[in-house]
Amino acid sequence: MKSFTTRSLNIPFPRKDPHNALAMPVYESVAFDFATAEDIAANFRGELPAHTYSRTSNPTVEYFETKMRTLTGAHQVLAVSSGMASITATMMAICKQGDNIISGNHLFGHTLALFDQSLSAYGLETRFVDTTKPELIEPLIDENTRAIYFETVTNPQLEVANISHLVKIANTHGILLIVDSTITPPSVFSSKSLGVHIEVMSTTKFISGGATAVGGIIIDNGLYDWKQNPNCQDFAGKFGKDAFIARLRKNYYRNFGMPMTAHSASYMIAGLDILELRVERCYQNCMELGEYFQQNPKVIRVDYPGLKDSEYYDLSLKQFNGIPGTVMTFDLESLADCYRFMNRLKIIRRATNLNDNKSLIIHPYSTIYTEFPEAMRSSMGIRPTMMRLSVGIESALDLMEDMEQAMRKE
Repeated sequence: MKSFTTRSLNIPFPRKDPHNALAMPVYESVAFDFATAEDIAANFRGELPAHTYSRTSNPTVEYFETKMRTLTGAHQVLAVSSGMASITATMMAICKQGDNIISGNHLFGHTLALFDQSLSAYGLETRFVDTTKPELIEPLIDENTRAIYFETVTNPQLEVANISHLVKIANTHGILLIVDSTITPPSVFSSKSLGVHIEVMSTTKFISGGATAVGGIIIDNGLYDWKQNPNCQDFAGKFGKDAFIARLRKNYYRNFGMPMTAHSASYMIAGLDILELRVERCYQNCMELGEYFQQNPKVIRVDYPGLKDSEYYDLSLKQFNGIPGTVMTFDLESLADCYRFMNRLKIIRRATNLNDNKSLIIHPYSTIYTEFPEAMRSSMGIRPTMMRLSVGIESALDLMEDMEQAMRKE
C-alpha cells in the first residue's frame, strides 16, 4: 500500500479543474448558478447533485471531505466549523430528550462542559465512567442508551482505553461507539480497522497544518445499522447506510449553521499533505524529551503513552502504531514552580492549542479546568503541579535547552 503522504498528494478532485490547477481552488462563493429552473428544482428534490449554497455544501469543502474519506477508508464524512461542532452535531443527530450516552469521565474540559452543562439542559443525560475499565460500562446501559463516547488518548490525563473491548460492548447492545481522535491523527490511527462506528475530530489541530484554521470532521465508517437508532430510523428507510450523514446535512448541519468555510478547508487540504511528516518529527521530539524528563531530578512525574514504562505503551503500539499523539504532561514540585518555569520559557509558547508546528505549554489546572470545582479537578487527575506540553517540530535540542534554562534557579 502507498504511504499516507503519497496517497494524500494524489487524490483527484471531484471534478476536473478547467485550468488544470494542481492545488484545489478556494471557492469563496456563497451561491452557485444553475442552467435551468428545472435543474435547481431537481437539486432541491435530491435528484441532481450539485452545490447550491455554501451553508449546505461547497466545492473546496467537498474536496477536503473527499480526501478524508479516501485516507480513512470511511463510508461518509462531513466537515464542520470546529471540533466542538462535530461532537455537538453528532449527539443531536443520534439522541433526543430522555436519551442518554455513556462517556469517559476524563475528557477535554470543553467536551465535559458540553455534556455536563449544555446538552443536559436539553434533556440528554451523560453517564460518566472510566472507559479504561470496561466492566463498569455495561451496568450503565439501558433501553435509552444511544452511544458510548471516549477519547483515543484522554486530554490531559493521557489514558488509553482498550478499543476492542468497547467495540464488543457497543455491538452487543446495538449502540454506537463514538471516538474523539483529535490527539491521534489518521496517519497513525484507523478507527474503521478497529471497528469504531463514528469518529469525530478537531481538524484545527494536526490536520490544519500548524494552527492555521478552525475546523472539525465527522466520520461515518459504515459499520452501523442505522435502523438500530430510533432517531435515525426514518432516514435509514430512505437513505440506508447514508442515513446518519443525510440526517446531519438536512437538519443540524444546515439549520444550525455548522459548515466549514472554503478558506478553512483549503488549509486542511494542504495540511493533510504534510501531516505524516509533521507527526513523525513531533513524535521523535517526544521520545527525546521523554528521556530528558525522566533524567531530570526537578521533574517529579512525566506521562506519555509512547514511553516504554507507561502502562499504556502496549495499547499504543497496537492501536496507534506506537505513536499515541504528541502531547506529554510533566509535573514540577509546586504550582509556583510551574508558573515560574513557564514564564521563563523563550522558545516554547504559552498557549492553549494542540499540535501546532510550535511547541505549546499550558497549565490545565488554572486554565482549561479552572471553572470546575477543586474536588472535580482532583477526581479527574488535574493536578496543580502538572503542565501539558504539545510538542512541535523544532529541534529537540533547542527545546531541551529552553527548558533547562527555565528550570535554573538564579
